[in-house]
Amino acid sequence: MPARRILDHLRAGHALAADQVDWMVQALTTGELTDAQVGAFAMGVCRAPLPVEARTTLARAMRDSGRVLNWDLPGPVVDKHSTGGVGDCISLILAPALAACGAYVPMISGRGLGHTGGTLDKMEAIPGYKTDITVDRLQQVIRDVGCAIIGPTVDIAPADKRLYAIRDVTGTVESIDLITASILSKKLAAGLEALVLDVKLGNGAFMRARDDADALAHALVETANAAGCKTTAVISNMSQPLATAAGNALEVIEVMETLTRSGVTHALWDLSCSLGGQVLHSAGLVLTPEQGADEISNVLSSGAAAECFGRMVTALGGPSDFVEHWRDRLPAAPVIRQLAAPRAGFISSVQTQEIGEVVVGLGGGRVRNGDRINPAVGLSDLAGIGEEVGQDRPLAQVHAATEHAADIAEKAVIAAYDIGDVPLDPPTLLLGTVGA
Repeated sequence: MPARRILDHLRAGHALAADQVDWMVQALTTGELTDAQVGAFAMGVCRAPLPVEARTTLARAMRDSGRVLNWDLPGPVVDKHSTGGVGDCISLILAPALAACGAYVPMISGRGLGHTGGTLDKMEAIPGYKTDITVDRLQQVIRDVGCAIIGPTVDIAPADKRLYAIRDVTGTVESIDLITASILSKKLAAGLEALVLDVKLGNGAFMRARDDADALAHALVETANAAGCKTTAVISNMSQPLATAAGNALEVIEVMETLTRSGVTHALWDLSCSLGGQVLHSAGLVLTPEQGADEISNVLSSGAAAECFGRMVTALGGPSDFVEHWRDRLPAAPVIRQLAAPRAGFISSVQTQEIGEVVVGLGGGRVRNGDRINPAVGLSDLAGIGEEVGQDRPLAQVHAATEHAADIAEKAVIAAYDIGDVPLDPPTLLLGTVGA
């Protein structure tokens, strides 16, 4: 099945059949395809979207390009994936909460992408925590603890690594078919029985239009279910940062406040319960998603999720007393500045991507691959939509490495906020579900 014939087919605007997709992924993995041919394939898929059968074949073939994990555990193996946002630290809450409910969670996560934060970067703010471990070590931690948040191993979905690198430089990142296959190839390779997807919608998300978010959610759910993994999706609002902090160590602080109930962020709690309820139901551990949400709330309230988080941190090289002394274990920035609102009033909108870009500019994200992250910098106490600001309530706190960096961040944060005279209701967090 020569590559040129398939590429000619795509160039004419015809969708590929499943066997053609399977052959292309095998050739991509073995190196039979040149980078130019892989780029042409990606561009062709953008031009001629794949039918569900071919998209499922693409995800399966990319999964099977490397090692697929097998499990022998007394409970279901599940996971959650987010399409990316600002202040989105749900994974750090949900992985241990699901484990405390009897599920097993091998959460293979990624680093920050553009203005969005990365789960691995947040976990690496914890001194000693190792995200780069072998598959054998992952399986041991999962058996002993119930959850592990780690980075991708070299033998998981290698076809995706090559295809993604080429998509990044050929303007084909935004194809729903390729996004779907990229996400699911890694999740399916983890040997999951159930998956829940958090598809973000809003000015801090990659999907800014409701139709686009719906299309991505349906593609992910249809493809994952066709590949044999019970999957649902929740569409959630990213018109403002999810947490009140944005920045790696600062988000870990907010996670720990929520896990230990010393300062609960209700948006984090509510979304964790919604996502967790869906995946516990898909895995057969509860009768309804609502019952599952109650189970997640119970293990958060009892401290069982916090205890599981602490055991995960210890198992992966972090401090053995992290849950008890997390305030002393996390790095702090040398410059902390309270940012006053330019005038009194009510927050009417937030340019959420700009808030994420401020964190990147402070050193909390990467401008180029290989950039070193400063885990201590970022923003905290961010005001939310509908909140009154003025003399008694600043916009935020800036955590910076230098006074100069704080000056730049201050101007950008002020520019990202619109302040009106009329109070507004906070935006609805949960916008819909797909596949439930």
